[in-house]
Amino acid sequence: MIVQVDNLQIFKHKALQWASAFNSVCYLDSNGFDDPYSKFDTLIAVGVKAEITAYTGHAFADLDTFRKNNPGWLSGFLGYDLKNEIENTTSQNPDNLHFPDLYFFAPKHLIIIKGDKAEIISDDAQQTLNLIHQQQLNTGLSTHPVSLKSRFSRQEYIDTVQLIQEHITRGDIYVTNFCQEFYAEEVEINPLAIFLQLNNVSPNPFSTFFKWQNNYILGASPERFLAKRSNKLISQPIKGTAKRNDDASADELVKQELRNHPKELQENVMIVDLVRNDLTRSAKQGTVKTEELFGIHSFRHVHQMISTVVCELREDITTVEAIKNTFPMGSMTGAPKISAMQLMEQYERSKRGVYSGAVGYFGPDDDFDFNVVIRSLLYNEAKGYLSFHAGSAITYHANAEKEYDECLLKAQAVLEVLGG
Repeated sequence: MIVQVDNLQIFKHKALQWASAFNSVCYLDSNGFDDPYSKFDTLIAVGVKAEITAYTGHAFADLDTFRKNNPGWLSGFLGYDLKNEIENTTSQNPDNLHFPDLYFFAPKHLIIIKGDKAEIISDDAQQTLNLIHQQQLNTGLSTHPVSLKSRFSRQEYIDTVQLIQEHITRGDIYVTNFCQEFYAEEVEINPLAIFLQLNNVSPNPFSTFFKWQNNYILGASPERFLAKRSNKLISQPIKGTAKRNDDASADELVKQELRNHPKELQENVMIVDLVRNDLTRSAKQGTVKTEELFGIHSFRHVHQMISTVVCELREDITTVEAIKNTFPMGSMTGAPKISAMQLMEQYERSKRGVYSGAVGYFGPDDDFDFNVVIRSLLYNEAKGYLSFHAGSAITYHANAEKEYDECLLKAQAVLEVLGG
């Protein structure tokens, strides 16, 4: 069933409000960003026909089987710690969120919005539409201010970066993504209100409201991990961040400085090389190429340096294998990948979990699209635990104080929304 949507924002708000009452919800919004690889503007998957919850061990194999048994639409998430079933790594840091490592569901109801049209796929599409229209729009959603604490003081972060740089000097790694957690305990938030505010303050092309029972991923991600379009795989790693300026001419200068900054170019090209190497595991020989190198893309708070790496998928590789072969994404690990992950396990103070994992979907044509879970709040409602991670790339030339400030810049929208 395809319907005309008169007021897109009100329809999306009502649809999400209706969806949020279900135990499993995946809301993906591109927020109007012009992306040649996106198939829709908004996707809302709701309710469960079939589902899989898995933990590190044989999670990818289980997902592969689940996918074969459910060839239609699937939505779900992959946690960063699935790295441990792919590589020789472990996860020993404290986990206060207790999300599974992997969760996917085949939805009962699906809403796909493109332009001013909404397609509703459901056993009773008319009833679904009626229930959405009947929603009394709650514009007064609010939540109490929340103050986040950090696992690192500013000085502890700086000292740790300097220790990491000693590894770089010794040649253990070239670049890594060092992450810190900001958190709050015994808090009660309105996840829907927080997401709507976050999406308003920081609209991004891979924004996410994901609910699994009473656990939430509230995301404003700007980054695509991996997509499949026909037999083409697309990865778009982000490495390089600069704060926007309110003055247009000064802002243009910021963009030019980012585009020509040796450290930002260095970290971007190292991750592009890593992604190219990851894609060769799934690619037809000779098809891996960099479609765009050092592209500067502008978002509300920051400019980002984004490269696009593509390849043709081999016929003997399943979609799930293609994801496994590139997971976790190079932009969140470092290079060499295994050494960087092992070192970050040593220096970080909390388990990443869903952070720096991925949320996305598989379509009935076997295409898929997954984001990188960054700029995202993770919330365990039963425990009252709220978590936000931020990371930055550490290279030989990195300035520890500036990297700390970059973490705060990436946290800016979330801190603004929480009001703490």
